[in-house]
Amino acid sequence: MLFSPLKSPAKKKHSYFEVFGSLSTTNLVTMSLSAKDKLAVKTIFDKVAHKAEDIGSEALARCLIVYPWTQRYFASFGNLSSPAAIMGNPKVAAHGRTVMGGLERAIKNMDNIKATYAPLSVMHSEKLHVDPDNFRLLADCITVCAAMKFGPSGFSANVQEAWQKFLSVVVSALCRQYH
Repeated sequence: MLFSPLKSPAKKKHSYFEVFGSLSTTNLVTMSLSAKDKLAVKTIFDKVAHKAEDIGSEALARCLIVYPWTQRYFASFGNLSSPAAIMGNPKVAAHGRTVMGGLERAIKNMDNIKATYAPLSVMHSEKLHVDPDNFRLLADCITVCAAMKFGPSGFSANVQEAWQKFLSVVVSALCRQYH
């Protein structure tokens, strides 16, 4: 027996960071994608590609609405004053398509996502000064939008597992240049 039932074990107090770790996305665990994961991601992206414009624009709009502090990076996009303005903003839609095009590049280079995304990481870090936590927020919004488009039969838990791993690798690659 590890401890007596009459005496409770001494509880060590842990700091917040010992329990939860650093909140910085630069500490993301690098995941590797199995052959099964890659196949699942390619299969779902074949479906996503046909709706990439819708998913990308809706995901970026959702990110800007749900996490309004992300709007600061899109001041040049014009009117972002309300959810309706964001959803109808053509620059938001265009950038959403750009994001989905970036994911397509990652799909085509799944064995070397970090190198593929190196220039994007440098640009977002050094030129645009984007908070790297926002990449995860946008990835989550993309997942929500894809799941809504395809429902439980098209976006099963197994597909989501592979998709989330893939997006974690993408986010990690985007965060690579942050110090």
